[in-house]
Amino acid sequence: MGHDATVVIPIHDKNPVSRAPVVTYGLIIANVVVFLMGPIAFAGPDPDAGRQARENAYLYHYGAIPSQLLGGHGSAVWPAFTAMFVHAGWVHLLGNMLFLYIFGNNIEDQLGRVHYLVFYVAAGAVSTYAFAWANPTANGPLVGASGAIAAVLGAYAYLFPQARVTLLVPFLWFLPLRVPAWLVLGFWFVMQLPQFQQTMGVAGASDVAYFAHVSGFVVGLLYAALMIGRGSDRSGGSGGRGGRVRSREPEPLEGAPLAPDYRAADPDDPYGQYHR
Repeated sequence: MGHDATVVIPIHDKNPVSRAPVVTYGLIIANVVVFLMGPIAFAGPDPDAGRQARENAYLYHYGAIPSQLLGGHGSAVWPAFTAMFVHAGWVHLLGNMLFLYIFGNNIEDQLGRVHYLVFYVAAGAVSTYAFAWANPTANGPLVGASGAIAAVLGAYAYLFPQARVTLLVPFLWFLPLRVPAWLVLGFWFVMQLPQFQQTMGVAGASDVAYFAHVSGFVVGLLYAALMIGRGSDRSGGSGGRGGRVRSREPEPLEGAPLAPDYRAADPDDPYGQYHR
């Protein structure tokens, strides 16, 4: 979320689920509660020296420090998991939770609750270690759920590429646009690449672990491709329960469309009026 002029803000996806996303909501609540219990939530824009010291101690205690993860100093396991529930500020937290809220429910519905939780936590840890391997001498703490959420985005891009996502684009005066998921998430992925940022002259935030985002996205996409496969319902439906994949779609009724029409009017879709 570090690109003020180019970031896209998803606010809705037309991709119904067959059951309540209990795990996704639970993860959002857990992240918010952990943030509110920490010293950063109510620190204000200019914390005094004492509060800033407590904030740094908090981040270094629960964050994942690459040099320690790979160097055998301190715990080499737990920080990779605790770090994904710690955030460095309100913008960091709310941006991550927005993406998890929009895209996580469909992956949970596709995988099943337990499978989805294991996938989320494991992918977050993998992205943390991937960042550590790419920056083995870094001594700053890596915090945030971005790696795990990036894996959710990668799986979503593979499973539901044509699902319609309504988003706001700041440089278009927050005009709502409705585009396929592959375009939204593909653009998000490209924006994480430092090479693209340099080519386009985009100033990325220096404290954002973009490699964790990229590695998490790739992990999620590959997992969906290799472990779930193309037999799943990728047309924007809810997918199989409990991680099961339907081997084939039922025969369409005579005269019915072969695939859902994402442009059709839907009273349950408050943003369907845009770009049908």
